[in-house]
Amino acid sequence: MIKFIDPRGKVATPIEPYELSKNIREKEGEGLSVALLANGFPDSELFFRKLGEAIERRLPKISTRLWNKGNAGSPASEEMLHEITSSSTIAIAGYGH
Repeated sequence: MIKFIDPRGKVATPIEPYELSKNIREKEGEGLSVALLANGFPDSELFFRKLGEAIERRLPKISTRLWNKGNAGSPASEEMLHEITSSSTIAIAGYGH
């Protein structure tokens, strides 16, 4: 007889639902700005540029702006984070490669 074991662990903490604070589809994104933060890996900026173009095609009234932190091994600078948070409604950051 073969016994199959489920490799998934049990959840030890309560699951917290993630609620969106902005409805980006409302008014086709009018008045919303999306910060795109590339992590500095090769092609990360190209990926986020393409992502921004796709977002703007889908939601023509939304605006996107790209930042590249330049080095995947270093955190974004305080100056860059301040610029992103003061000029954007939504931020998307990419990590990994």
